[in-house]
Amino acid sequence: MDLVIAAPALVTAPVEGGGAFPVRRIYCVGRNYADHAREMGADPTREAPFFFSKPRDALAPGGASPYPPATRDLHHEVELVLARGRGGSDLTPDDAAAGIWGAAVGIDFTRRDLQAEAKAKGRPWDTAKGFDASAPIGLIRPGPAPQSGAITLSVNGEVRQSGDLSDMIWSSAEILSHLSALFELAPGDLVFTGTPAGVGAVSIGDTLDACAGDLPGLKVTIAPRA
Repeated sequence: MDLVIAAPALVTAPVEGGGAFPVRRIYCVGRNYADHAREMGADPTREAPFFFSKPRDALAPGGASPYPPATRDLHHEVELVLARGRGGSDLTPDDAAAGIWGAAVGIDFTRRDLQAEAKAKGRPWDTAKGFDASAPIGLIRPGPAPQSGAITLSVNGEVRQSGDLSDMIWSSAEILSHLSALFELAPGDLVFTGTPAGVGAVSIGDTLDACAGDLPGLKVTIAPRA
C-alpha cells in the first residue's frame, strides 16, 4: 500500500552501552508514593492504581528542554521508568516483572495550572501531561528494574525531591499487572511509575538533575521556546 503522506518518525530511547529502544506507548501511574499523594491532597491508602498516558513523541533526551507554551506553572516529577521487552494481557505480577527489558530515570513534566483547571472542571489531563518534550528520559539500563535505592531530583544543586524506590505504594510488578488488565502490553512500551513528594515549579535557565537508584542520571536545562 502506498503511503499518502510521509510516515511518522520512529521514536526511540537511548540505551546504556549503545543502541536504541523503539517506543510504542508511554503509560504513567499517578500518586504512587504516599507522601506525594498527601501533598496533592489525596488519600495515600492502597487504592487501585490509576493511569494516564503521554504520546510517544513526548519523549525527549536530556539536555536543553524548551519551556512549554500555555503555562506559567511547569512542575517537575522524577520517576523510575520501566521498559517492556514482552507483551501480554492479564499478567500476574511475576509474569509482568519477567517482561521488563530495562529501566531508566525520567521526568514527568506537568503544566500544573492546566491540570488544576482540568481537575476543577472534570476534564481530561491531556493538555497538562501530554505536551511536546514532557517526558525526558535517561539511558535505559538493560536488566531488572531496581526495587530500592534513592530517587531524587535537584534544581540548580538544591534537592527538591528525595525518596526511596521501596516507598512506592504499588511495586513495579504490581503496576504492570494492573496495567495489563486494562491494556494489552507490547514490546516497546514505557511505564512511568510515579513520583515522591517535593514536586515544584521550574523556570527558564534552571538545571535539573534526576537520579533513581544506580541507574544512569538525567540532566535537563529549561530553555526558552524557540
